[in-house]
Amino acid sequence: MLILAAFMTIKVTAMNERFRGYLPVVIDIETAGFDPQYDALLEIGAVILELDENGIIKPAHTLHEHVIPFPGANLDPAALEFTGIDPDHPFRFAKTERKVLLTLFDEVFHALKKQQCQRAVLVGHNPAFDISFLNAAIARCSIKNNPFHKFTTFDTATLSALAFGQTVLAKSVAAAGIAFDPKEAHSALYDAEKTAALFCNIINNVTYR
Repeated sequence: MLILAAFMTIKVTAMNERFRGYLPVVIDIETAGFDPQYDALLEIGAVILELDENGIIKPAHTLHEHVIPFPGANLDPAALEFTGIDPDHPFRFAKTERKVLLTLFDEVFHALKKQQCQRAVLVGHNPAFDISFLNAAIARCSIKNNPFHKFTTFDTATLSALAFGQTVLAKSVAAAGIAFDPKEAHSALYDAEKTAALFCNIINNVTYR
């Protein structure tokens, strides 16, 4: 049960009116370390959100890509053991950073146009990590047309601390009544989907002053 104050409800059914023109896009990135300049980006999961006719925010479209480490990228063995990712596995069907980002951005730009939003905002669990790797990859690939705000993010760890008194993703989703399988954790797709479910749960239970 959400630990939130009761506010007067204002019904909003258009995404461009809900977050000051921002479109929330949940991103989870798996890497081979903690330094976005030197460590490889290995996997990215994304969930684009939408509002339905009742003003309920929900997942609209999901993307998932494995990424080829950029030339000269560092691959920290401890990070690879933690995530369970084998960059050389033949069935990863990984793509270059540039191809993955352009595919993601095409989908986000399409959603921006459809939902009449001005810019996407990255939603993540402790998103400073994810946006730092995303921005570093954008710079490496010399991509000029970036749909995401460069530094603004929505943090589900902070939201969960307010709503449930929890900050760890697994404990936060459990508090929200969302199933979570620890064996699936640290998959970019799985973590993005669970983060999206958590964000939607909190936002759908929050009302405006």
